[in-house]
Amino acid sequence: MGELVRLILVQMAKEDLLFGGQITADLLTTGHFETSFVSTIEKDKEGLEYAREVLCRLGLSPSEEDCVATQRICQVVSTRAAHLCAAALAAVLRQIRDNKGLERLRTSVGVDGSVYKKHPQFARRLHKMVRRLVPDCDVRFMRSEDGSGKGAAMVTAVAYRLASQRAQRQATLAGLRLDRPALLQVKQRMLEEMEAGLHKETHDQAPVKMLPTFVRSTPDGTERGDFLALDLGGTNFRVLLVRVRNGKKRSVEMHNKIYSIPREAMQGTGEELFDHIVHCIADFLEYMGMKGVALPMGFTFSFPCQQNSLDEGILLKWTKGFKATGCEGEDVVTLLKDAIHRREEFDLDVVAVVNDTVGTMMTCGYEDPLCEVGLIVGTGSNACYMEEMRNVELVPGTEGRMCINMEWGAYGDNGCLDDLRTPFDTAVDELSLNPGKQRFEKMISGMYLGEIVRNVLLDFTKRGLLFRGRVSERLKTRGIFETKFLSQIESDRLALRQVRSILQHLGLDSTCDDSIIVKEVCTVVARRGAQLCGAGLAAVVDKIRCNRGLERLRVTVGVDGTLYKLHPHFSTVLHETVRDLAPQCDVSFVQSEDGSGKGAALITAVACRIREAGQH
Repeated sequence: MGELVRLILVQMAKEDLLFGGQITADLLTTGHFETSFVSTIEKDKEGLEYAREVLCRLGLSPSEEDCVATQRICQVVSTRAAHLCAAALAAVLRQIRDNKGLERLRTSVGVDGSVYKKHPQFARRLHKMVRRLVPDCDVRFMRSEDGSGKGAAMVTAVAYRLASQRAQRQATLAGLRLDRPALLQVKQRMLEEMEAGLHKETHDQAPVKMLPTFVRSTPDGTERGDFLALDLGGTNFRVLLVRVRNGKKRSVEMHNKIYSIPREAMQGTGEELFDHIVHCIADFLEYMGMKGVALPMGFTFSFPCQQNSLDEGILLKWTKGFKATGCEGEDVVTLLKDAIHRREEFDLDVVAVVNDTVGTMMTCGYEDPLCEVGLIVGTGSNACYMEEMRNVELVPGTEGRMCINMEWGAYGDNGCLDDLRTPFDTAVDELSLNPGKQRFEKMISGMYLGEIVRNVLLDFTKRGLLFRGRVSERLKTRGIFETKFLSQIESDRLALRQVRSILQHLGLDSTCDDSIIVKEVCTVVARRGAQLCGAGLAAVVDKIRCNRGLERLRVTVGVDGTLYKLHPHFSTVLHETVRDLAPQCDVSFVQSEDGSGKGAALITAVACRIREAGQH
């Protein structure tokens, strides 16, 4: 400020406005008008006298008017400086307020520096202008004492605390980070569990059940005809007409209608449930103008079943709120056929009972003949693949291949993954609907990843490493962290302010630092899920390669599921892991469209093709 005042005095003297046009060597010398002079000259009582003293020291002979003008110049320069400082500070305060999403900000500003402390008017002008520029901020100004010495010590202490907290967080997250040797172990153990599930003498005790599906071929492109598909897996179900055309213009055309199942049908008798289903099939046939037409049908039945043939599935137990009596332990195809016969309106040839994972493989297999693996990574997770019949000891015969429904979600239920499980996995498992079951699925699928993240965040907060150590009721609430939030938070396009708004929507008041930590936890948990899934898949494709005695295998995996399709990084990490752990396999991935509906019809189409070929 002093230098600015000196330059103004020189310019005004040159213009003959001050000092009678007199200019001295001292006045022209940089640094001879110190900022401390400005502070003293602006004092009420002795200011003018001091102005005369300073000007005389510069070799000038000032008049009374020259002293008043110099004082006024000092006031203008210092006022502008205070207002510029206030404008910059106001921008900072508004940014803080916006970051926190507050209507009104209450904060303190620590201030140091000789101008602020010694100038008689600077602080008052600064405060006044800040209040005018940001009326929605209540600002308290605090003078710092020994900011450079004491402040340096405080910065060091804070840095030490932050480094210590980061080290504690990283030590916790280390258990969720898997290196290559650990992933190779997951792959090797999966291969061992697959063998146990395939062999007759170990099958009953094996957690990975490796269930025969009696699907013996993927589509070859010659399938044609009209097929019905019934997709039952929850409170809504679909009836579909699927028209498969071959030749040069191969195509699959689909028509479907969604029906609901009333609670009384879900929880009444089996006859009532299947009569309702058949009533809906009849409505659909009439809607399509096909009343009385007998068509082959595929039945996607997404409940635990034991299949003894392609068209026989024994319901082991109801899930998802179904409790219809007289069904468990019975063949669902027989129950459906009995209901059709009771209606006496039409007849259907139920060719196949289908698992949605197998449907996914078949849907992609229609487009890509190399597709021999199906994978679902959504709310749950499962895989299937084409196994050599000679290895399927539960089914007679050694010729050809059969699709095996792995039910790999149960991998680890015998404790073989316990060395990789963390206290967070244990907490999620213990509070789930099926403790001790589906342990692999609970480490990789969408239904559970959000809960793992919530448990990590809760642990960090209890230890004072997150959210300022304040454990909110929302954070203690199971299920608040849906997997869609993980996908949103990990999106590369999302700024930290948007991450904070997601956390605030969840009732979690966070700082920008908190948002960075939450994002890191989401990344670590989702990455581990994708890596585990990739290690399991590497075991599957390597088994196919070894089964066929190939040096190198080219294979396609048909994939479905919201986690795979919607998470910004899950599929990329999964692909990288498979490439790394199965280097002798060239694996392509194709996303399935409607594996449970279209897939059921294609399985039926393949079965009809094979059946017709056997009749000729």
